Amino acid sequence: MSGPEHSCGVVGICANNDVASALYTALMIIQHRGQESAGISVFNEGSINTLKGNGLVDFALPRDDVKALQGKVGIAHVRYSTSSSKGIEYAQPFTVATNIGDVALAHNGELTNSSELRKKCMAEGSAFTTSSDAELIIKLLGRYMKQSDDIIKAIRGVMNELDGAYALTIMVNGRMFCVRDPYGFSPLCMGKLDDGYIVVSESSAIDALRGEFIKDIEPGEICEITQDGYKSYPATGDHPKAFCMFEWVYFARPDSVIDGREVYDVRRKIGEILARECPADVDLVMPIPDSGRAHAIGYACAAGIPYEEGFMKNRFAGRTFILPEQHQREFAVSMKMIPIKSTVNGKRIMIVDDSIVRGTTLKILVSMLREAGAKEVHVRIGCPPVIAPCYYGVDMKGRDEFIANHYDVEGIREIIGADSLGYISLPGLIEALGFKENDLCLACVNNKYPTHIPGEVHRFQSTLNTHFE
Repeated sequence: MSGPEHSCGVVGICANNDVASALYTALMIIQHRGQESAGISVFNEGSINTLKGNGLVDFALPRDDVKALQGKVGIAHVRYSTSSSKGIEYAQPFTVATNIGDVALAHNGELTNSSELRKKCMAEGSAFTTSSDAELIIKLLGRYMKQSDDIIKAIRGVMNELDGAYALTIMVNGRMFCVRDPYGFSPLCMGKLDDGYIVVSESSAIDALRGEFIKDIEPGEICEITQDGYKSYPATGDHPKAFCMFEWVYFARPDSVIDGREVYDVRRKIGEILARECPADVDLVMPIPDSGRAHAIGYACAAGIPYEEGFMKNRFAGRTFILPEQHQREFAVSMKMIPIKSTVNGKRIMIVDDSIVRGTTLKILVSMLREAGAKEVHVRIGCPPVIAPCYYGVDMKGRDEFIANHYDVEGIREIIGADSLGYISLPGLIEALGFKENDLCLACVNNKYPTHIPGEVHRFQSTLNTHFE
């Protein structure tokens, strides 16, 4: 719809049998993290074989081609792109040949110093075929591996160069590694499978493969994964954390557990706090499916108001925010969400959603509910107003696109046509998440960035050590 979009999801598996089918299953489970392209790389008989394509997983990766991929070690990726980088050349994993063998890498996140690093690499002779952070990281890794055959030392050297968000799965010949940035922006976890081990962006993929969750990869941690276990190389030194709050509010599947917090439970708590902070006299509470469902359930239970499904979602209508004309987007929204008239007719309705970025979709949905006979339509939002760009992997780049930078709450209420509008407070959101405020990235709602961004306010002393050894 018109909400924020994430950039990627990664997975890696080491097992005693071929891993391509399990990688494919894991990608299907984390498909929500990226719909532009998908790819799988496996190691077999001394080389890395890669299959990737544009589109959803089941289109980009034909099943017969997946079955033909043989290898007991592999990594995979789903991607959401910006409009300027949709070509197949941007699909991941990226692969390169190095002095110690083939390397494949998949990346979730966004670097904040990529331009600086790219210029330095190009000044020293490196060439790039894309503007992808993944290509930059793999080139840096190849460079460090030329200096040392100690892969952990090489990875740590690359980490000292990078600033921003990154969760990586890396394959070097038959060895597999995973890495999480020192802030912990992007989630990454590990699980035990029947015949091996998995690392993946969200724990729901471990559950789908009937595996057992082991741990979250800690911020700044490197792990080497084998068929028989893993070896951890913890972060060095004390480093501030900055878990992306949008993972719990919107991005992650509700059945995932991220850094010890179940997503569904957090969203219910958000709804409960919304009911406390923004009450309303209504006949029923309903969600904007699917992202607002748990928020609405929490609101209804806390407020003692009946919960109903008031929209029927057409799951095959496609994505609306990519359509070029406003009237096309409005028509697509009406195709995707259809009110259930018997539920809403003559009722005072409370609709609950996760966030408002531009407000265009909510305006259409409120109008549709009124046309279906709703007496009143009230709106509650499980995230404070979005006011600032994300530089860490969420496709929210310009302040002008955020409706909250142009209107106050009352002005937004008038624009979307609601009878009332309420957002959860920032303290309320932090309470629901259950973390200390300084362990979260809240930049998009408080305009304070965990890393140094030129022209932006940052709350931490930068610990970046940018160097080329």
